[in-house]
Amino acid sequence: MITNLTERPNVVSRAEWLSARKELLIKEKQLTRQRDEIDRQRRQLPWVKVEKNYIFDGPDGQRSLADLFEHRSQLIVSHFMFGPGWKEGCVGCAFRSDHVDGALAHLEHHDVSLVTISRAPLDEIEAFKRRMGWRFRWLSSYGSDFNYDYHVSFSKEEAATGKVYSNYEQRDFVSEESAGLSVFYKDENGEVFHTYSTHGRGDEMVDTTYMYLDLTPKGRNENGPHYNLGDWVRHHDRYEVAGVVDAGGRFIPAQAAESSCKCEE
Repeated sequence: MITNLTERPNVVSRAEWLSARKELLIKEKQLTRQRDEIDRQRRQLPWVKVEKNYIFDGPDGQRSLADLFEHRSQLIVSHFMFGPGWKEGCVGCAFRSDHVDGALAHLEHHDVSLVTISRAPLDEIEAFKRRMGWRFRWLSSYGSDFNYDYHVSFSKEEAATGKVYSNYEQRDFVSEESAGLSVFYKDENGEVFHTYSTHGRGDEMVDTTYMYLDLTPKGRNENGPHYNLGDWVRHHDRYEVAGVVDAGGRFIPAQAAESSCKCEE
């Protein structure tokens, strides 16, 4: 159990606490209004028409991007880091995905479809999905340009340069897969438009666990070595298993991690 607090505030009277709380409330309201304004500006971004006919493999056969909307006009795609041969998905993407199933009924009754897409073949996706007990729709983009076009998968040629275009700029190569959220709109003529994508910390707004932790005295308590969720988050069936999460978001069991260290020596 983690018990440390980096800075323990003073213990004061209820009246003093109330005064401090009201001061913080002013800033919280300012942040809320700023977030509302950012959300408004996000909705005002220009759109890009999707010209390619992307095809995905799903449990019910092949589906186009337009098919994924079902009868709704809005689609959120969760880009899940899960490459061919990985056998299991990224720890951080799994953390995000643990929050999806409970939201689906509400989204679907408010004109929004949500699907998860990875580059791993469908049989690998289905096996990991069963292990995790998830119900959301999860499709494979294996054999499609989709992941590459939306900069959440990187070719061997890109990786060989040591730099990849990720989160809207050139960055050091870390993994052949990346994460994020993309949003699409389908109009009454069936034409599909890309309206928004976010990567990096931009998608943590949908990680409800983080929102709860931000309310607590210890907060996220991510004190190293990664200084992010890799310090503590595991696949939800792996919290009792010793191991580490590497820089690419993949869980390395303790025995494998120790063997790797010995080889490097």
